[in-house]
Amino acid sequence: MRIHCNHLTYRYPATSLYVFKDLDFNISEPGFHALFGPSGVGKTTLARLLAGKENDHSGALRTEAVSRILYSYNTERLPGWASVGMHLAGVTREGQKNRLEELETVFGLTEHLDSRFGQLSMGQQNRVNLARYLVQDFDLLIMDESLANVDEATREKIILCIKRIFPGKLFLYISHNVAEVARFCREILVLRGVRRSPQAISIHGQDQTSDDRSDAAELERTMLEIVHAS
Repeated sequence: MRIHCNHLTYRYPATSLYVFKDLDFNISEPGFHALFGPSGVGKTTLARLLAGKENDHSGALRTEAVSRILYSYNTERLPGWASVGMHLAGVTREGQKNRLEELETVFGLTEHLDSRFGQLSMGQQNRVNLARYLVQDFDLLIMDESLANVDEATREKIILCIKRIFPGKLFLYISHNVAEVARFCREILVLRGVRRSPQAISIHGQDQTSDDRSDAAELERTMLEIVHAS
């Protein structure tokens, strides 16, 4: 399972503004990985290119052993004609009812299943959207600020749950929380902008799989690496 990028060049349609120019990187293992960097460096654009929602790029952007890519983002909305529970049940694969119930519990959604999507807070809406992707069939799930507006303790529970349930899947997590990506992600791809060389630097994260606290010195070292690469 691999994401391979070689000499990727992309600019916004009908403009001369480049987002990427000869961008190179590799992510070569399943697991929980991150895209990190300041606003405007192309994190969402890269996510959309991977998901096939943007085209017209040059260079290579390929996946290997990845048949289905799903893309979850934090401004996604569901229609209000059905309850949250109905939306989740409607996309759950056969035989995955127990998994859905586990996700509803961990994500703190159990008491909101009879609510309409528009009645939920933004954090609750994001949790519903993420849960509905996790009960579908996928090889790569891109999480574009999917846990925005969710409190830190709940985000931690959700990330650890995902890592436990899906050890053989590939995740690409977009977040501005440097401590979170340093602690939980296996590899952090730091995007630096088209005017810098290299445009991307890969940092090894702590890849924590339990709620035991990381070694403080090691976590700080990884965070400093990420910040200095940005």
